Amino acid sequence: MKNYHDLKQLKSMNIEELKLLCEEIRQEIISSVSKNGGHLASSLGSVELSVALHYVFDSPIDSFIWDVGHQAYPHKLLTGRSLEKLRKIDGVSGFPKPSESDHDPFVAGHAGVSISEAAGLAVARPHNFCIAIIGDGSMTSGVAYEAMNHAGHLNLKNLIVVLNDNDMSISENVGGVASYLSNNIINSAHYQKLRGDIKNFISSIPLQKKFNVDLVGIIKKIRSSAVNFISPDSFFETFGFRYVGPFDGNDLEVLIKAFTNIPLEEKDSPPLLFHIITKKGKGYSYAEEDPSAFHGICAFDVKTGDKNGTTKSPAFTSIFGNIVSELARKDEKICAITAAMKEGTGLNKFAEEFPDRFYDVGIAEQHAVTFAAGLARAGLKPVVAVYSTFMQRAYDQIIHDLALNNLHVVCCMDRAGLVGEDGATHHGVFDLSYLRSIPNVTIMAPSSAAELSGMLEFALNDCAGPIFLRYPRGCVPPWEVETDNIKIKYGESRVIFENRGVGKRIAIFASGISAYVAKLAVESIVLNNRTANVIVYDSRFIKPLDKKAVLAEIKNKSSIVTVEENALCGGFGSAILEAVVDELGTVPCEFRRIGIKDIFIEHGTQAELRSETMIDVKAVHDSICDLLGVAN
Repeated sequence: MKNYHDLKQLKSMNIEELKLLCEEIRQEIISSVSKNGGHLASSLGSVELSVALHYVFDSPIDSFIWDVGHQAYPHKLLTGRSLEKLRKIDGVSGFPKPSESDHDPFVAGHAGVSISEAAGLAVARPHNFCIAIIGDGSMTSGVAYEAMNHAGHLNLKNLIVVLNDNDMSISENVGGVASYLSNNIINSAHYQKLRGDIKNFISSIPLQKKFNVDLVGIIKKIRSSAVNFISPDSFFETFGFRYVGPFDGNDLEVLIKAFTNIPLEEKDSPPLLFHIITKKGKGYSYAEEDPSAFHGICAFDVKTGDKNGTTKSPAFTSIFGNIVSELARKDEKICAITAAMKEGTGLNKFAEEFPDRFYDVGIAEQHAVTFAAGLARAGLKPVVAVYSTFMQRAYDQIIHDLALNNLHVVCCMDRAGLVGEDGATHHGVFDLSYLRSIPNVTIMAPSSAAELSGMLEFALNDCAGPIFLRYPRGCVPPWEVETDNIKIKYGESRVIFENRGVGKRIAIFASGISAYVAKLAVESIVLNNRTANVIVYDSRFIKPLDKKAVLAEIKNKSSIVTVEENALCGGFGSAILEAVVDELGTVPCEFRRIGIKDIFIEHGTQAELRSETMIDVKAVHDSICDLLGVAN
């Protein structure tokens, strides 16, 4: 994009120059993502859409709200941002972000919110267009329809919803008849003008006023009935939207004409829904052939499509997928549910082996949890696999439908803790805080592959009520010999390291992967100071806590350190602190909490972010040395 400067230049280009720009944008995205990782296939499919929107409308005067943001890389390039350091700690985010540009009204990392946000802007800015660009996957989110229902009621003529459809059954439902209506009649500028003229003529007929006959309303109903008869597109019109499309979303000329022909002359014009069909991964053969694999991807070789680097250890995600499938072979009551994240949660193998026991509910975490409640009430053993950050959407259902009914549902929360390059919208650092206060809930955090296996089996076979297992993104630490003989007792922690030294005693209670961090930190201390008096507990349970172990350490006059990859506010350390005060009325020892402070963490590698937030091995090491009074 060496010859591209700004949006003013874009608007002066002819169609051939714009097409050339589209190809340059594609190459820039492929090159940047191949080096940095990111969301490739969706952004490649939305290049022409981004160029057409910026060519016709006037951002940021007109507001572009990109739902989720997976499709927004072309928008970032067009608005003057470089992808050279995409998702790096000192580069641009992988998602829209107002602090980066005035062209981004909202942070956008979770699905389904764009129409609500655009409707709010449309009300407050009636003389400007507010455009929600939402993918077909996000349209499985219930809040999108809540927003459409209200926006249609408000009759917001300056609200436009662009449905970017790249692989959903709705494209089949629309069919050839709807395509003919939309492309040849409905979107014609002549049709729009004729429609307005006919409406004005009918309104002037004396019959309407003399006998109070609403001829305009009658004509509308006739039109609606006709469309209903020959096309299912009227689904959107029941929400009060005028549906136009589908269009070829990768045909730049078609898109520019479609957006240019928006009817503005009608005073009561309803909000519009533009349905476009795009090809995910367009312009890069490997992404076109396997758009799922190239949706969110690490660095890769552009020539071969192969991912760079290899991992020595398996990921928690794949281990979970293998374990739940293994358990399901032994117990036909086990079923699995996810919210549009079959591959992401590791359930793809389960889905293949047990198709009748697997349910992908779309981007509808609320429904996933309550659906699981229904399955559990009927005597099944549902496992709900959802990323920690997305489980936030189902908070009310967790309380009202699971906990109040005390139903046995096992919720497995992947990507707990710092996830890395996806940044603030995706870090799973709040789940301990938002779950810990709910009665009847059990919360466990495995620190290794063996622990995950043992906990999942324990949760399914030896527990009651709602169970939550939270584990991080990435590989399991190779820090202990993995066995199949993991014994778990409800509410009990385990000692994973102890050095019975002399002098001041430090007891470290760590949650999940942080147990590994604490163990490495203490081992390095003991290596240089063999008289250090330290012990490390892998807490296993966040709720209920192992109060017995904590109080025993306080009785031994130990200083307490808690380590967690969660927000300190209301997290694991807070739980232990509260337990001590409740039991003893005071905190009779030095007490130090290590975790995420009260801020949102931006993007970077997991290692960089753990260092930045001071929850890595070095930070824990230094904190313990400080308590011991020894040199770091």
